[in-house]
Amino acid sequence: MITRSAERDALLLWLGSRVGLLVATLLGVSLQDYLGKWRAWDAGLFVVIAEHGYDGVPGRPPDAGLPAFFPGLPMALRLVYLVVPDWALAGLLISLVAGAVATIFLARLAVFEGGTGWVAVLALLLFPTAVFLAAGYSESLFLAFAVPAWLAARQRRWPVAAVLAAGASCVRITGLFLALALWVEFAASRPALRQAPWLAVPLLPLAGYSYFHYARSGDWFAWKHAQEAGWGREMVWPWESFGKTWDAAMGGDEFAVAFRMEIAGVAVAVLGLVWLLVLRRWSEVVYCGLQAGALMTSAYYLSIPRSLLLWFPLWVAIARLRHRWVIAAYAMVSGPLMVLNTVRFLTGAWAG
Repeated sequence: MITRSAERDALLLWLGSRVGLLVATLLGVSLQDYLGKWRAWDAGLFVVIAEHGYDGVPGRPPDAGLPAFFPGLPMALRLVYLVVPDWALAGLLISLVAGAVATIFLARLAVFEGGTGWVAVLALLLFPTAVFLAAGYSESLFLAFAVPAWLAARQRRWPVAAVLAAGASCVRITGLFLALALWVEFAASRPALRQAPWLAVPLLPLAGYSYFHYARSGDWFAWKHAQEAGWGREMVWPWESFGKTWDAAMGGDEFAVAFRMEIAGVAVAVLGLVWLLVLRRWSEVVYCGLQAGALMTSAYYLSIPRSLLLWFPLWVAIARLRHRWVIAAYAMVSGPLMVLNTVRFLTGAWAG
């Protein structure tokens, strides 16, 4: 049974962590400088799309990588900017509100699955790349749609699940993997077939976004080709991807640490998939496994630790553990890494 105390605990953890992050990172920095620190890496690219569209900043060469970013967050940025006329602050506020929604429903999902709500939320908030839940990135907004969608699916409320999953598909290509996992969950539940057409709804945003770029540039798969043009993320054999990443991780430049984190992220992903397989969570294996497959067959590992934030089945699985020492050990290992990664991001270093 889902209780109000689980929701309260989740919200307190989320807001408390945001206050702690604000205090820890605002000391000795002016407000304008502080906001500027958060407009780094992809957060700045989301702002460019929100402000100027996918053609990029007028007068500058077009950025071929922009179509890789789905329109959900840029649209939200434009709306919030009407009320809060600062792009960086608008991004932070979206992540703040979306993160609150995501953590509340994560706690609900954990309780529904027989776990402890606050443990699932704490596991998410202490993950090494949790800084991206606060930044003007798409992770919090995606989870704000995806976690309630999954809870609705587990409760067999298929229309609600489909509409929420469509919202997730507006935010990230990961919504496609969520849609496929919903199909598996739907088939396993043996529902009335009259509800099956709802499962097509999460695919509509992807179709619409593909058509938008086809009308704009003649390319139905502009979002995929943007990954290749902007970051060189072509599909290769898994061992080729690992080899290239390993070589980069053993280098001596500033990105070597980040690539070591990528390899560690792959290890966590593989262990997590094995865990879900042992638990026979087949639909969740589909959701996480498709993401892992896509990321581990890229030309090199990129943003795998950050993508693990979206693996809500892992946080729920942790919440179902009855051995509290495991959770304490996780917190002691992951917490300091999260702080380190937050410092890296706010000092301009690549952090996932």
